[in-house]
Amino acid sequence: MSGHSPEEVKKHIKVYLIVFFALTCFTVLTVAVSYLNVTFAAGVCIALTIAAIKGYLVCCHFMHLKSEKKIIFAVLLLTMFFFAMVFLLPLLTNADKITIAYVA
Repeated sequence: MSGHSPEEVKKHIKVYLIVFFALTCFTVLTVAVSYLNVTFAAGVCIALTIAAIKGYLVCCHFMHLKSEKKIIFAVLLLTMFFFAMVFLLPLLTNADKITIAYVA
């Protein structure tokens, strides 16, 4: 915490408390939704939506990912590249064994 002014620390604490309160409210909302008389699919969709919002709050504020956009996109692009390679490499190694039958 060296180099941070007391006002900046108070600002961060205020944000953390607001996020904590929001997470508490969304948890109560999740429990309340579980008592609704809706179909199973609708209940799962509602619960996953609330969970996604809670996950967003935790990732952005507690894990400080809100200010790391460039590195996150770089890692995402690298992951997509290797994911594509995992699927394309077996196809490329078997390309010489594939024959195309021509109907004349």
